Amino acid sequence: MSTNKRFRMTRQRKIILEELRNLHSHPTADEVYDTVRKRMPRISLGTVYRNLEILSQWGLAQRLDLAGNRRRFDGSTEDHYHVRCVHCGEVEDVPGEPLRNLEESVRSNTDFEIIGHRLNFLGLCPTCRNEASEPPAAQIRKAPPDIANEKQG
Repeated sequence: MSTNKRFRMTRQRKIILEELRNLHSHPTADEVYDTVRKRMPRISLGTVYRNLEILSQWGLAQRLDLAGNRRRFDGSTEDHYHVRCVHCGEVEDVPGEPLRNLEESVRSNTDFEIIGHRLNFLGLCPTCRNEASEPPAAQIRKAPPDIANEKQG
């Protein structure tokens, strides 16, 4: 989207953003669509997808690109980390403050102008951990290739 286009908060965008901020489950666009349809029955899935992307580009929502998972969205734009279950795909916020000294370390050791960072943790949620017949490390080693690469990279 061109940066010189003026921001326009349409009624649809406002409702999509309100519903996204009410969902703390890091929903997919389909899940946001299901919720928004309760308030706007005639809205299309494509409209929800497009507007979630626009809201993310404008910094009013976060698009979470977590490997091995469908794209998810977060209504919280504050800096924070996420943890994802490698078995079921559940995503949760990690409590605590972002590591500002990590950015400073990278800034001082590279020629990059650091503008931020994202950090995602992998693991097994309590439900999957209790159902697992193998230890967690074995679960991650058997994860699909994109998850295994994310673990090593």
